[in-house]
Amino acid sequence: MEIYIAAIVILATLAVSDLIVGVSNDAVNFLNSSIGSKVAPRHVIMIIASLGMLAGVTFSKGMMEIARKGIFHPEFFNMPELIIIFLAVMLTDVLLLDLYNTFGLPTSTTVSIVFELLGAAVAVSIIKITMAGEGLSSLTKYINTAKALAIISGILLSVVIAFICGAIFQFLSRLLFTFDFTRRLKRYGALWGGVALSVIIYFILIKGAKGSAIITPEILTWIKTHTGLLLLLSFLACAFVLQVIMLLTKINILKPIVLIGTFALAMAFAANDLVNFIGVPLAGLNSYQVAQTTADPLTTPMIALQKAVPSNTHFLLLAGIIMAITLWLSRKARTVTATEVNLGRQEEGMERFGSSAISRTVVRMFTSLSEGTGKIIPNSWLKKLEWRFDSSRAVAQVTAEGDTPSFDLVRASVNLMVASVIISLATSMKLPLSTTYVTFMVAMGSSFSDRAWGRDSAVFRVTGVFTVIGGWFLTAIMAFTFSAVFAFSIYYLKAVGALAIMVLGGFLILRNHRLHKKREKEIEAAEIFNLKKVKDSKYAISTSFEHAGYFLKEVAKVLSESYDGLAGQNRQMLKNARKESKKIQGWANIIVANVFKTLRLLQKEDPGYTQKYAQAVNVLQEIAECLRDAVRRAFSHVNNNHKPMLPVQLEELKQILELVLKVLGETADAMMAKDIINCREIEIHKKTLKKLENKFDKNQVKRILDETSKTRLSILFYGYIRDANLILEQTLNLLNIFRDSFGGEKCID
Repeated sequence: MEIYIAAIVILATLAVSDLIVGVSNDAVNFLNSSIGSKVAPRHVIMIIASLGMLAGVTFSKGMMEIARKGIFHPEFFNMPELIIIFLAVMLTDVLLLDLYNTFGLPTSTTVSIVFELLGAAVAVSIIKITMAGEGLSSLTKYINTAKALAIISGILLSVVIAFICGAIFQFLSRLLFTFDFTRRLKRYGALWGGVALSVIIYFILIKGAKGSAIITPEILTWIKTHTGLLLLLSFLACAFVLQVIMLLTKINILKPIVLIGTFALAMAFAANDLVNFIGVPLAGLNSYQVAQTTADPLTTPMIALQKAVPSNTHFLLLAGIIMAITLWLSRKARTVTATEVNLGRQEEGMERFGSSAISRTVVRMFTSLSEGTGKIIPNSWLKKLEWRFDSSRAVAQVTAEGDTPSFDLVRASVNLMVASVIISLATSMKLPLSTTYVTFMVAMGSSFSDRAWGRDSAVFRVTGVFTVIGGWFLTAIMAFTFSAVFAFSIYYLKAVGALAIMVLGGFLILRNHRLHKKREKEIEAAEIFNLKKVKDSKYAISTSFEHAGYFLKEVAKVLSESYDGLAGQNRQMLKNARKESKKIQGWANIIVANVFKTLRLLQKEDPGYTQKYAQAVNVLQEIAECLRDAVRRAFSHVNNNHKPMLPVQLEELKQILELVLKVLGETADAMMAKDIINCREIEIHKKTLKKLENKFDKNQVKRILDETSKTRLSILFYGYIRDANLILEQTLNLLNIFRDSFGGEKCID
């Protein structure tokens, strides 16, 4: 029995790991609206969410039924077989959720645990059926197929309903309040807030506290039979309190609504989703304890698991503390939250997802539908709609930290209210759903209705949504498959199999950690170029040039790497340089967008200067395109296994490149330091480069005539020099614009 004690210890360890990775993924459910709307400083939001989680775990009671008998029938399994199932499930869950956290993709911990239990139980059941000589048709005896199918169908249905409801309610809310909602909030705010708060309170009673000792079965029955009366009384009380607050204070009543909604969702998450993290280990412990009381612990069927067994309150509190600590410390939780907030933000900016064929098709379809609808609706109506949905009328909000919200409090409160309604109704009707799927799709529906997906960003946002949804289906497939494989491995290989999987898991988690740190650095680097809403044109210009300096440093780095890869025939180095050049093109687009923002500030101040500053757009794009072309030439040459460049050609390229890199470095330093560069040195570099070009051109002509340099080498040589020279020319143009902006003279005419 010692080996099973070790298995229980392993399950306990995995439970802690699962709490960490699970909270990191599910935090998006209750943090999205608060963080996206910047309703309060981050530490205030985190305190409220933490209190909600701690309240939720204290309201949890009863054994985790889904882990003990929700997916399979425990009476047909003995303790060793259940331990194998539970080990396979926990190992899969930790690895799967950590993978999703690494890439910042929200997924459902409920779906993952259900399909992991299903996969492992099916694997062990097949082994039992094979050993007993039965047919696969008897699999239904072991597996609760009706429960699994109900969960799948309920989740799929909730995805569609959540998106549609989020879109409709946000459309109506924006129609009522518009983006300039301050004045209308005084008129209808108390009534609207009363509706929102009464719904959230009902959600707390039905979903968040349904398992607590406070809400007894009798009280729960009364709540369900008197839902209308409860909602009416809550509405009247909340509306009255909010009206008093608005009359006596200057508090924006949307803020307490969003914060209370955050508390409610965090509470419901801890009270109900705790099963996804510690239910399986507790079920394993319960199996071991039951087996110990029998005469033959290794073969006795686990019939006792069909009965309800209360869980240890100390375990629940410990789990709540771990979840709260994780919420504060986990960087992956921020990554997952950032993905959803980024997909729903109102403003343009850096898009984290690219374009895909299906997203382009969907956008074209909805564009055609919108144009067709516009021909039917009277123009007077369309003008009124345009006025109410004009986001430019919104009052700019800047937090104490200098950040701007990704969306306003109206949308944040709609997200929380609609999600609460859907989850509450489904819970009261005993319909299975995923909290993650509902909250995500409501947020996407409200974003769509709020016109956050404009023509310039829609295709990228739709790609992001499809990526997340595709990840949900992949969750089920991967959870079932890997859990089944792990169960087979542990069953046949015993302790060796379990140890091998744990070693592999440790390696993958370490690898994911490194990959996440790398992705974080890339995101942080891109965020450097994020020019916030500013009204000071001088600050905007200064910041744009600072961004351009950072941009030039990266150009110099990639250009140098491309030469090293070409000289050393290093395909991998050139492949990385090609990837970096694409990233730099994206950065160029962001800086150009910042230039356009700055031009809007300048248009009334100095039209003449505006024209000069606008030249930076072409310059930045030319530099990025020339870099891409140089890297592509080098990669294509090495990738096609063509003959290496001659040593003399590499030496000549090196001399030219050194001068280009000097100009790039000096210009970048000047822009980042807001310093006027020494033009004499720049003039020397320019003249030296011209002399070298003439000299090397004559040398190359001789090599062509004596056939020392073949056609491909000659094309590569001239093309690379051309791209390097164009990069230098455009850098000098950018330098002239920079000096002109800060009162200096042009370096090069």
